[in-house]
Amino acid sequence: MMTKTVVTKKKKQSLEQRMNSVRAGVLGSNDGILTVVGVLFSTAAATTDNFLILIAGFADLLACAFSMAAGEYASVSAQRETERAVVGSEQANINQDKNYSINIIKKSYIDKGVSEDTATKIAKELIAKKELGSVVYAKYTMRIGEYVNPWDAAFSSLFSAFCGGIFPLGAMFFLPEQIKFVGTIVATAIAVAITGNLSAILGKSDRKSAIVRNVVIGLITVAIHWYVGRMF
Repeated sequence: MMTKTVVTKKKKQSLEQRMNSVRAGVLGSNDGILTVVGVLFSTAAATTDNFLILIAGFADLLACAFSMAAGEYASVSAQRETERAVVGSEQANINQDKNYSINIIKKSYIDKGVSEDTATKIAKELIAKKELGSVVYAKYTMRIGEYVNPWDAAFSSLFSAFCGGIFPLGAMFFLPEQIKFVGTIVATAIAVAITGNLSAILGKSDRKSAIVRNVVIGLITVAIHWYVGRMF
């Protein structure tokens, strides 16, 4: 007797879902770089004990990674619950007003320049196929079921924050004593330049400006933490 194997395919993520994970990764990486280099330089300015400096940097690396992950999870969870609440609210509106759906969809197409007659025909056709989904998309440009996954964002942020912080921490640990501070600054500048470039690509903005901005912020971060460490 032959047994039939049922294969369950994992639902493919939408572009918005994938972009959210990438966004969380870029932000996590940038924060990992800047927080770790900040702790390294503030500690190094206060003490010459290399072991203490590296322990402080590593502890901050772990704290930053998990903090970023927790923050992303909480933020994206709230966003997902809001999206679900919107869908529930629109279903209630549809149930209360039989003309609600056609008015919402028709208006969205009229606003795009479509004639009222054509907009009405499109609205009726969409309502016949998928009423709630069409209303939600027309009003919020959101597709039902394509909610942002908080776990994806959290793991992406955790991994990228840890990897980002490795740049300055690794430079401080492996470089020779005489060049480790300069080398750490260079490693930080390269790392934040990479994240600036990635953020510009994602946002379709000017890459040069994003890179320069990130590098300047990184250098200011180093300077501030060094100064604070010297104060104490």
